[in-house]
Amino acid sequence: CDTGSLQCCQSVQSAGSPSAANLLGLLGVVAQGVDVPVGITCSPISVIGVGGDSCTADPVCCENNTFNGVVALGCTPINVGL
Repeated sequence: CDTGSLQCCQSVQSAGSPSAANLLGLLGVVAQGVDVPVGITCSPISVIGVGGDSCTADPVCCENNTFNGVVALGCTPINVGL
């Protein structure tokens, strides 16, 4: 995760999807385009496989997670099977 923090998000959608756009609008967050991947309901993952930190949803690397886990911007999926 070179560009941001490792997160476990319940879903990842484009910023232009109706649910993500609605949530971003409520928070007053402006995404840099409708194709920006947005993580929804995210929590941090410290080290994969240590101390019960497991992600049963979407493990992603997010560039901007300054919204207290409600949303995270610029999320790209990662392979946790390393």
